[in-house]
Formats: sequence, structure tokens, C-alpha cells
Amino acid sequence: MKTLINGLSVFSHGNSKSKPILFVHGFPYDSNMWSPQVNALQNLYYCITYDCRGLGSSPVGDGQFTMELFVDDLKYIIDKLKINKPVLCGLSMGGYIALRAVERMEDYFSALILCDTKAEADNNEAKLRRAAGIKMINSEGIQKFVNGFVPTCFMENSIKNLPAYKAALERAKTFDPVGIKGCLLAMQGRTDTTAYLNRIKIPTLVMCGEEDKLSPPSAMKSMAEKINNSEFVVVPGAAHMTPMENPEFINTTLLNFLNKIS
Repeated sequence: MKTLINGLSVFSHGNSKSKPILFVHGFPYDSNMWSPQVNALQNLYYCITYDCRGLGSSPVGDGQFTMELFVDDLKYIIDKLKINKPVLCGLSMGGYIALRAVERMEDYFSALILCDTKAEADNNEAKLRRAAGIKMINSEGIQKFVNGFVPTCFMENSIKNLPAYKAALERAKTFDPVGIKGCLLAMQGRTDTTAYLNRIKIPTLVMCGEEDKLSPPSAMKSMAEKINNSEFVVVPGAAHMTPMENPEFINTTLLNFLNKIS
């Protein structure tokens, strides 16, 4: 079911009385990236996805986005839907949002799932890459940026053979350039949440694709080791977009984790 909440497109699947899981997608994608997980879990769990501000079918506004605004949106959705302590699952940019949300209001959540993401803020090199992305969009257009960025998130085999890759690539090209640039600004300006990792008390699962070059397994393992009693899993046959590239493995891992904490 689709609902508009503060202008954002929010999608709910399954029985609202079941244990809730709130999925936050990565950049420059939309809620469709979680379709394999929603399809696998909706009969057992109440699955909520949404299009982050400026992406998918959610509004762009002025494009002046911050990570704090993204967390405010997340909190507003939880409050409006009266979701009781959801499991929070985020990938990449969605992981940045999830980590900051837990730092701000951990008692809102019952568990945390982090996929292919990092706690560190952008260093200078990364900030310059974000700036170069904005410059490219301004001078050469959104298609040029998307065609250059999206393939870096997938394995070569996925690029050649995964239908979901082409679908995600083509959808991203339809998004408003102002929204894409706004997300780049938000990620560039986000705070570092590393210092909070050892204070996280809720059960946490950390997953990373074995060929992820954007947030490599060694870095994610180091992050997981800072979270008390967290579980770290390397996802075979996947790069950065693990839920799309190896959905069967991800779904099994999610179910095992959810069964443990139920």
C-alpha cells in the first residue's frame, strides 16, 4: 500500500500487527531495490519501504538536503505510521541515515541491519568526488553521472546478466537532477558516527559484498568489531548492491538474524 507522508512516498507490505522492518535504500536508487526482501519477508513481517527525499517518486523541494533532514523524515514516518520499535535496515546512504538515526534516537528501534555502508564521514578525497559529481550533473547532465556511478556499485557479472541492474540504472536516469545533487550534498556534509558504534545496545547485523569496492569487507568488518555483540557476514557473489545481486543469500541471512532476536 502506498501512502504519502510529509510528501514522501511510503510503501507498506504485510500485516501491520507483525514485527515491523523499515528499509532505507541507497544512492542513487529508490525503494524498488528492496523488492526481493519485501517479497520474501512480507508474509512474516510488516515491511515498510520509502523513497528518500529527492529520489524515486518523493519530492525534490529546494534540493538543499542534509543527513539531519533525512533522519527527520525517517522519524516522521515512524511517528505517523505509529510503528513500534521497527528493525531498521539501511544500505549505503541508507546506512548513513540508519547510523545517525540510531545515534539520535536508539530507543526508537529494536535492532539494526547495516548493508554495505560506513560510519566515517567523508574525507577530503571523498568530498571532492561528491563535488565533481555535482559539477558533472551541472555541465553534462544526469545520464552521464548515472552511467558513470551506478556500474561502480555492481559486479561485472551483475552488469552483464542481472536484469535488476539495468532496471535500476534506467530508473536513476529519470530522477530529478536537483534531488541527486541534494543527496550528494547531504552525504558530503554528514557527521561521523564512529564514536557511537561501541555505545549501540540493540542487536546489530552487518553485511558486506565480497567484491564491494565502495565499502570493502575489511572496512565493514572493522566497523562491526566496534559494535558490541554484532554479527558480521560477507555476502558472496556481490559487490555494493548485495540485496539485488544475491537476494537469496541476503534473505536467508535476514531471516536467521530476525529469528534470533524475536
